[in-house]
Amino acid sequence: MFEEMQAFATVVEQSSLNQASKLLNLSQPALSRKIAKLEGELGVTLFNRKGKRLELTTIGRLTYDFALEQRQHQLKFLQSLAQFKDDTDSIITLGASLTTLQTTLPPLISAFMDNHPHAEIKLVTGKTHEIVSAVRDRRADVGIVASSISEPGLNCCPLFEDHLELVVPSTHPLSGKESFMEDLQKLPMITFSKGTWYRKLTDDLFHRTGIMPDIRMEIDSFEAIIRLLPTCKAAALLPKSYVRPQLLSDNDLVTVQISELKQTLRTTCMIYGKKEELSATAKQWIQETNDFFACPPLTMMRLPFTR
Repeated sequence: MFEEMQAFATVVEQSSLNQASKLLNLSQPALSRKIAKLEGELGVTLFNRKGKRLELTTIGRLTYDFALEQRQHQLKFLQSLAQFKDDTDSIITLGASLTTLQTTLPPLISAFMDNHPHAEIKLVTGKTHEIVSAVRDRRADVGIVASSISEPGLNCCPLFEDHLELVVPSTHPLSGKESFMEDLQKLPMITFSKGTWYRKLTDDLFHRTGIMPDIRMEIDSFEAIIRLLPTCKAAALLPKSYVRPQLLSDNDLVTVQISELKQTLRTTCMIYGKKEELSATAKQWIQETNDFFACPPLTMMRLPFTR
């Protein structure tokens, strides 16, 4: 009935069987048969025929409105379907914490947009458990989180391991010296805000080693911490993945090696739902992210969940 309904809508819009048949690439008798078939299936008269002129009946106008709604639903469906068949002009929604957004996503997004210039990337930010919920509830296609996840219905692909490093201004007393955790006792420091993954990591470290630094500021932005370290003459514990040589050089900072900091190991993972429910763009993102970190294709692992 859908085909006949759309043929009927075309006749209404063209106000002529002759014009509509040309537009539909049908003979006029074939088009007339489609209209008659539709009237037979509906059990109503759609047109009042006055010679060669067609006038819509009351039920005909109602049927035309319904045909337009059908056309709109079909268009919307086909647009959605296209995302699963072709990544041209498609959208992917990524979930990540603000810290992961600053450390891990920029090079991934840059590489992906180079390969798929027409794709649109949307971001959902939140804490780790919020990103897990967003992916589970399909508000995000893929999540990048700074911990390992075990959640029913989700796949977890480890990307890389990371640990904290002590970062100080180049003029800091610890700069260029062999240091130990004891050197952090009462040391002026800038830390991440409470409730963030990195703050939990540093608090666990201080508790385990019995260290009580002098926390001067609590900030939830890597960039802000980096810029404030020279001004405040303070130190910070930042992930090794973020502390790139050029970043240190540009801000006159250095790293201080402390062997105990390698115990702050954490794994950054990519999470996503069932592969068959993902769009072509999401599948491309997963594969290219795996390639970026030299991971096996579509690796799926179940790992302990930590928040």
